[in-house]
Amino acid sequence: MRLSAAEAVEVLRAAGEPTRLRILALLARDELAVLELCRVLDQSQPRVSRHLKLLAEAGLVERFPDGAWVFYRLTNGGQEAELVSETLARLDPADPVLARDAERLTAVRAERADAAAEYFARNAARWDEIRSLYVSDAAVEAAILEAAGPGPYRRLVDLGSGTGRMLTLLGPQADHALGLDLSQQMLNIARNHVAEAGLDRCELRHGDIFGTRLPAEAADLVVVHQVLHYLADPAAAVKEAARIVEAGGRLIIVDFAPHSLEFLREQHQHRRLGFADAEIGRWLTAAGLKVCASAALPPAQAGGLTVKIWTAERAGQPQRTAA
Repeated sequence: MRLSAAEAVEVLRAAGEPTRLRILALLARDELAVLELCRVLDQSQPRVSRHLKLLAEAGLVERFPDGAWVFYRLTNGGQEAELVSETLARLDPADPVLARDAERLTAVRAERADAAAEYFARNAARWDEIRSLYVSDAAVEAAILEAAGPGPYRRLVDLGSGTGRMLTLLGPQADHALGLDLSQQMLNIARNHVAEAGLDRCELRHGDIFGTRLPAEAADLVVVHQVLHYLADPAAAVKEAARIVEAGGRLIIVDFAPHSLEFLREQHQHRRLGFADAEIGRWLTAAGLKVCASAALPPAQAGGLTVKIWTAERAGQPQRTAA
């Protein structure tokens, strides 16, 4: 369906203002919170919020509250999105204003990454202890085993493997297991845990969930356990995880349901306060997978967090497990 002339004018009017065009260019790179946009644009929150309101009303950006924060991203799909994409593709990245915005965005991202790295390094040795404050590990692990199925698995990939708990839980049923994490401290602990479990067919690598460099459809079981809430672009991580799932294979995502525990942002570097079924389902469908099950596990203590487990599959016949 094409845009009418009036609709096209509204889109162009919304995008055709210097600050709003800069916002669109930034959101093409990353989903951002309002205060992050204020920092990059060097403008007040009321002014930036007014621009965002106009862009949202024109259907060019999506607004989604997350606890006390509000995030924005470019609208995915539709004629309006295509028109904006074509416009942004014609912008010169060397333009002084856009180049400066890109540098400031890089600085914001670097601050995020540094804070997260420092947090993970500081807490690596007691990572499982921190997790246990919010959920019952035994209940979650039993639900993960049920979601994964009895196995055996030809190849297990654990993205953001942390201390390696998913590898020691599921690895005994895998012909080969691979864990990726960006934290060397976490990887060192995971290596110890894997060795203690006697998993000699398990490999641990320094790797990025956004760009694993693994072949497409390389694994029949992919796990993303308590990772998405730390990420600036969880949809991109889901897309990369889904890319690795082979025909007939499964992707298991474990994370929190939406909540309002704001202290987790400052004290534990959580960027997102949980995920709704509709959001995860939309990302999985866009990545070519079918959601086949979801489970909710209530908190272990009053005021805690509800853990969600989403299971998705890629259509097709699975490969046979190697003898």
